[in-house]
Amino acid sequence: MEATDMDVEDQPQSNPSSFKRNDWTSMAVSLSTNAVKLYAPLTGQFYGECKGHSTTINHISFSGPSSPNVLHSCSSDGTIRAWDTRILQEVSLISAGDSQEIFSFSFGGSTNNLLSAGCKSQILFWDWRNKKQVACLEDSHVDDVTQVHFIPNHQNKLVSASVDGLICRFDTDGDINDDDHLESVINVETSIGKVGFLGETYQKLWCLTHIETLSIWDWRDARSEANFQDARSLASNAWSLDHVDYFVDCYYSGEAERLWVIGGTNDGSLGYFPVNYREGATGIGSPEAVLEGGHTGVVRSVLPMTDIGVRPDQSQGIFGWSGGEDGRLSCWLSDESADTNQSWISSSLVAKSPTTRKKNRRQPY
Repeated sequence: MEATDMDVEDQPQSNPSSFKRNDWTSMAVSLSTNAVKLYAPLTGQFYGECKGHSTTINHISFSGPSSPNVLHSCSSDGTIRAWDTRILQEVSLISAGDSQEIFSFSFGGSTNNLLSAGCKSQILFWDWRNKKQVACLEDSHVDDVTQVHFIPNHQNKLVSASVDGLICRFDTDGDINDDDHLESVINVETSIGKVGFLGETYQKLWCLTHIETLSIWDWRDARSEANFQDARSLASNAWSLDHVDYFVDCYYSGEAERLWVIGGTNDGSLGYFPVNYREGATGIGSPEAVLEGGHTGVVRSVLPMTDIGVRPDQSQGIFGWSGGEDGRLSCWLSDESADTNQSWISSSLVAKSPTTRKKNRRQPY
């Protein structure tokens, strides 16, 4: 893959920590300066920034098709804010209280009007239409709730994950409470960083922990399907670069029915490692994409640019973006896009792995 270097506003002391994109019109980046900056994902043009949070932004997400220009963000300042990205202004605010920290949020429910948020060890719910709090779950977790997600295709089901090592599943229909709406509990036995969904009907979930282990579960019966306690070692042994120091994220392609775990080194190299989680043949394989030369430090977030049903010409050969502690945004181009937008390709950052270049042309997307 080719890396295109884009300094964040001439490299201020701010670290990109989270990406989201809205179709092909806007790309949002949350920074360590507590601001969200917006860019054009195809050209890298800077649109402007949204300011309002007073402490760390923990999660950002664009709204659905009904409100494509609305971006939401949550912070350790105890608020969830909505921004109109056309005018770069705050248009709505929900506060969980001055002493709260909000680590994650999700929109869903049977009518899609429910907003859930992980606030310290609690899970709070609001009716997004009137901004009124409708429920608080405070007995299911005993430590910070790092993730809340309504399950795709099962919008009344909510999954929460916590530093206490538990993944809980709730039914959010009716008057939500811990006693009657907690459906299952998975004990991962260590602090959970991220979870996500996979499978034809999103019946499975992946889990990355703060000690860099990876596990796959069927959430319907809380059954473990694969458990990679030595995930970093398996990934490190699968390539010729430095030891994999951390995992950034996982990416699932429904079209290919494949899962990749994205591993990184402290000097900024990245690999897309395929994960085999099927019974009898579990393992982590050699990387099918290697991203070198774009960063000089730890990478915090990766944004894939090619999704199901998107024509290749829409992305103009852009494989994805990454943001790191070096204050850089790096745009990664596929091998076929060498002639694309030469004005913002930095040849000094181009690096290819001879053992993976051929595979990079077709996979992982």
